[in-house]
Amino acid sequence: MDTISAPEDKKSLKNLIPARYIMAMLSSIGIAIIYGLKVNLSVAIVAMVNHTALAQMNRDHHGEHSNDSDHGASAECGSGDNSTDEGMADGPFAWSEPTQGLVLASYFWGYLISQFPGGRVAELFSAKWVMWGAVVVNVVFTLLTPLASYLSYIAVLAVRVIEGIGGGVTLPALHVMIARWTPPQERSRISAIVYAGTALGTVLSITLAGLLAGQINWEAVFYVMGGLSCIWCVLWIIFVYDGPDVHPRISEAEKTYILTSLGSSSTDNEGHHKSAPVPWRAVLTSPPFYAIMVAHTLGNFGWYMLLIELPTYMNQVLKFKIQENSGLSALPFLCMWIFSIIASNRLDWASSNKYITVTMARKMATLTASVIPGICLVAVSLVGCDRVLAVVFMTISVMCIGAMFSGYLANHIDIAPNYAGTLMAMTNTVATIPGFVVPVFVGQLTHGNQTVGQWQIIFCTTAALFGIEAIFYTIFGSGQEQPWNKVHQEKGTEEENTKM
Repeated sequence: MDTISAPEDKKSLKNLIPARYIMAMLSSIGIAIIYGLKVNLSVAIVAMVNHTALAQMNRDHHGEHSNDSDHGASAECGSGDNSTDEGMADGPFAWSEPTQGLVLASYFWGYLISQFPGGRVAELFSAKWVMWGAVVVNVVFTLLTPLASYLSYIAVLAVRVIEGIGGGVTLPALHVMIARWTPPQERSRISAIVYAGTALGTVLSITLAGLLAGQINWEAVFYVMGGLSCIWCVLWIIFVYDGPDVHPRISEAEKTYILTSLGSSSTDNEGHHKSAPVPWRAVLTSPPFYAIMVAHTLGNFGWYMLLIELPTYMNQVLKFKIQENSGLSALPFLCMWIFSIIASNRLDWASSNKYITVTMARKMATLTASVIPGICLVAVSLVGCDRVLAVVFMTISVMCIGAMFSGYLANHIDIAPNYAGTLMAMTNTVATIPGFVVPVFVGQLTHGNQTVGQWQIIFCTTAALFGIEAIFYTIFGSGQEQPWNKVHQEKGTEEENTKM
C-alpha cells in the first residue's frame, strides 16, 4: 500500500496546529489528570498517617524488641539526618499498613468494573463525552476526599471506588479516539503523546502533592489538584470532537488526509458511529490478542508497583523526607515521559521508512519496557541502603517502562482498529487486577516490617513477572491487522448496502 503523505499547507490558522495533535495533546492532559488524581493519594497518605501511633501499635502487637531482632537494612537506612520529616507533624489517621493497602487498592475495584461498558459506549456513541465524564467524576470525588477521610477510611474506600469507575473508561475511550483520528503511519507517535500523559501526570502529581503536603497540609493536595483540573473540562468540550468528519474547524486537507489514510469515515450520515458486532470467537482464539493481554497484565504489575509504592519505599525504607521523597519519586516518571516521546518518534520513523515492520517495532518497545526494568529492579534489591544507586536504578527502570506506550499499549489498534476500544477494555480489565493486588501484597509483606529484605522479595517477584511478559509477547505478539477485523466490518457494510 502506498504511503499517504501528510498535508503540507501551513498558511491558515487552522493548519498551524493540526486538529489531530490538538486532540492528542488534550487527551494526554486528560489522562495526566486521571493519573495525577489517582497517584496523589500515594504521596498524601504519607502525611495523612500518624506514624508515631502506628509504630506504637506495631510495638504493642509484635513486642518491643521484634524489630530489633530482625536487624534488617531498614535500620541502617534509617540512620542520618533524613530519617524523619522535620517540621511536618504526624497525620490524624492511625491506619495500619494493610489498611493503607486497602485504601490505595480500592481505586482499582471501581476501575475493574467500568472497562467493558466504557469501551462499547465509546465505540457506539461518543468517546469524547465518555472521556469528559471520566475526568469530571474524578475531579468531584477528589475534592470530597478530605471530608471522606475524616468520616472513616470506609468512606475513603467508597470515594476511591467511584473515582476508579470513572478512571476505568479512559483508556478504552482514548483508544477509540486514537483509532478514529490517527493515520497508521503516525500511530506510534500519537499513541505515545496521548499515553505519555500517564507519566506526565505522575510527575506533576507526586511533585505537587509532596510540596503541598509538606508546605501546607495534606488536604491541600486534593483541593488544589482537583480545582486546577476543572480547566481541562472546559477546553475538552471546546476543542475536541469524536472524529475528523464531525469536527467543524478542521482543514479540508487534514480531514481528507486522515480519512483517506484510515480508508473510511468513522460515522454514518446521521453522525452515529459505525461499529459491527464484536467477533468474540475470533478475538478469544487470537494469539496476538492474548500476547497483548499477558503483556498488559504482567507489565501493569511492575508499573503499578512503582507507581503506587515508590513513594512509600523512598520514605519508609530509604528514609527520604517527604519533600525530598516527592522530588526523587517524580524524577523517574519525568525521564519516562521524555523517553517515551523519543522512543515513539524513532520507532515511527523506522517503521514508516520500512527499516523495521510494525511487529518488530511493537516487540522492540515491549522488550525495552520489560527486560531492562526487570534487571534494574534486581539491582535495586541488591544495592540495599545505597540511596544514590537505588534512585539511579529506579529511574532507569521506570524510564524504560515508558516504551510500553509504543509497544503493547498501541497494539490493539494495529490488530483490530474497528474494535480498539473493546480490546483495550478486555485487556485492561484483566490488567487491572495487579492494581489491587500490588498494594495488598506489599502491605502484607511490609506490615510492621519495613526492611530492605522484604522489599527484595517484592522487587524480585516483579522482575520475574517482567521476564515472563517479555518471553510471551516475543513469541505470540503481532503488529498486523487480523483478518477477523475486516471480515466482520465488511459483513456489516454488505448488510447496509443491501438495505439501501
